[in-house]
Amino acid sequence: MVLRTEDPRFLTGSARYVDDLPAPGALRAVFVRSMMAHARISRVDTSEASGMPGVVGVFAAEDLALRPRPPAGNVEGPFERPVLARDRVRYVGEPIAVVLAETLAQAEDAAETVGVELEPLEPVIGAEAALAEGAAILHPEAGTNLAHAFEEGWDEDVLEGAEVVARVRVRHQRLAPVPMEPNAILAVPEDGGLTAWVSTQVPFDVRDDLAEWLELPKERVRVVAPDVGGGFGSKLHVYPEYLACAAAALRLGRPVKWVETRSESMLALNHGRAQIHDVELGATRDGRLVGLRVDILADLGAYPIAAYLPPTTRTMLPGCYRIPRVASRGRSVVTSTTPVAEYRGAGRPEATLSIERAMDVLADELGMDPVELRRRNLIPPDAFPYRTAVGSVYDSGAYERALDEALRLAGYEELRREQAERRARGERRALGIGVACYVEVTGFSRKEFGAVAVEDDGSVVVRVGTSSHGQGHETAFAQVAASVLGVPVERVRVLHSDTAVVPRGEGTFGSRSLQVGGTAVVEAASAVRDKARAIAAHLLEAAVEDVEVLPEGRIGVRGAPERSLSWSEVAAAARDAGALPEGVEPGLAAEARPAQPDYTYPFGAHVSVVEVDLETGEVAMLQHVSVDDCGRIMNPMLVRGQVHGGTAQGIAQALYEEMAYDAWGTPLTANLAAYAMPAATELPAYENAHTETPTGLNPLGVKGIGESATIGSTPAVHNAVIDALSHLGVRHLDLPLTPERVLRAVRAAGRN
Repeated sequence: MVLRTEDPRFLTGSARYVDDLPAPGALRAVFVRSMMAHARISRVDTSEASGMPGVVGVFAAEDLALRPRPPAGNVEGPFERPVLARDRVRYVGEPIAVVLAETLAQAEDAAETVGVELEPLEPVIGAEAALAEGAAILHPEAGTNLAHAFEEGWDEDVLEGAEVVARVRVRHQRLAPVPMEPNAILAVPEDGGLTAWVSTQVPFDVRDDLAEWLELPKERVRVVAPDVGGGFGSKLHVYPEYLACAAAALRLGRPVKWVETRSESMLALNHGRAQIHDVELGATRDGRLVGLRVDILADLGAYPIAAYLPPTTRTMLPGCYRIPRVASRGRSVVTSTTPVAEYRGAGRPEATLSIERAMDVLADELGMDPVELRRRNLIPPDAFPYRTAVGSVYDSGAYERALDEALRLAGYEELRREQAERRARGERRALGIGVACYVEVTGFSRKEFGAVAVEDDGSVVVRVGTSSHGQGHETAFAQVAASVLGVPVERVRVLHSDTAVVPRGEGTFGSRSLQVGGTAVVEAASAVRDKARAIAAHLLEAAVEDVEVLPEGRIGVRGAPERSLSWSEVAAAARDAGALPEGVEPGLAAEARPAQPDYTYPFGAHVSVVEVDLETGEVAMLQHVSVDDCGRIMNPMLVRGQVHGGTAQGIAQALYEEMAYDAWGTPLTANLAAYAMPAATELPAYENAHTETPTGLNPLGVKGIGESATIGSTPAVHNAVIDALSHLGVRHLDLPLTPERVLRAVRAAGRN
């Protein structure tokens, strides 16, 4: 197994995040933010702050004069987002002004003196409230709080023939991403342009937007993502703070650094989830699914920057099951809360949780074991590629095999026996077993840049357009190139996340990096290998078809290892036009930007075992088993790391996390003292296994793994807790399943 080449710098404290970067003469930026969820701005008085010690500049909206940002492409209406709020604020934490000072303390002190007069307006809290009659309109120029809507088959009777219909409302609570490193930028003006060091997943998007908003040529803007301490989708957007800091740096002619505080991050970094699904799932009495209807209501926060999320959810509504008819309706609304955008899974966890909860409710209605109901409806292996009722084409799958392995590892039958015995004894601690099957979609933005070059000393440099924020890209891409060229992994250096070093790139999101970026590296490395074989054949006076890459990192004649050349020798020959065969250009490098023909669909099964204290409502995790299939596994350690982290986030959503607001739009969980997250001691030891069902859509046979475990674990835990309470008559509870919420349900069911 190849160990992560990145880890030494992380483990020894030598990694460099934005706040670690040396920045001589840099001003520190502090933003003045709204304390109200919805209000008109009457006045912004910066006069006192401007005269404070160390203050170099104070800018409000009219000072920077940056135009508003348009809404996402599928948004219907003028829901523009200002860089700094000008006429009104729409959520607590929205930036109104920015203070620049010599030190962070001076900037913080000055920000406290900026006078902002606000005239309160009625807030809009919650998606249902946004569509209520008489609701305040958050964007008067739009005239509505409805930002996007769709319907598919909504007027059809997709439940026709159903003898039993399970109905459940699934609330996907709002989550804060809480990456270890909060948001940050260091903007440095230089030579009529700008270099920005940003904690981002998409440096090329940041480069393009900075250039556009600052009216600079793209070639005059360089963006570097140094070591990035987590993102989970929250660092996919170009935040208003980036534009404000970059504009201030150019205006003042000095570097500007901004690093969020943790509490600031809870308000300013995009939130996730925040959907409500009304689900109807119909079946015959023998458990054959006949139709699914889902009404999706999504809270996008103050600005609809990710209105594509509900349509993405729609594409995955059928899950792993043969459901002949699916109807869906989606409505996305704006509310006076922090904007909602991508968060680990980005639309797919919502679909999976809804169908998996509906399957358990249906099993209860039918008096059937939830595993048996799933078995009867899983898509069989011989049906792939499989087109679902919503038009998604699943590439490959063996869903029942994953389910069988998860059940075996968990000891499902024995757990059911133990559960029955506990109930018969009337024990205080109820055992719950939750099962969830999932399929997700990965490989978005199906093109990516990759380049491979052999250096004079025979080492290899790989450049990729993806941008790592903890996944281990430097290890994975080095492995790919090394396997093609036959060189040790230690001889491969991977460059990424710098727009001055890599000419183009899409970034990292949607579990796309290895399948799309890795394919680009494979193609570029293969072109280098083929060129090296041609050069070696010419020098060794052999036929090209007889020359191959040898295991010891040389290139030579098959069966005659003494007739071989080192990579440095081939690289030297490649620089000498006189040593090259006819028609071969000098140099030993290649670039590629291939397109994966379609998305890939990883899948798996999770089994969660919990114990619920019926007198306190406390939920204890006893066991969590996952069997995840991401196609061919290139590096088990990297896969294990993604599964462990993803499972933790999925369990946290089920039991702990929620970003809550009061009736006035004031955040109630805006710091880690109030926003609950599990400690390692509150999580079980995971049992992880994998099946491997390669895809034919890329040469590596790989699918994504970065989000799978989050998607599979939440419904497994949710189902487990409800299963523990099912003998009391509890059929469903909203997440998170806190002790208070569980205990209320127990007492409502008549248990003292």
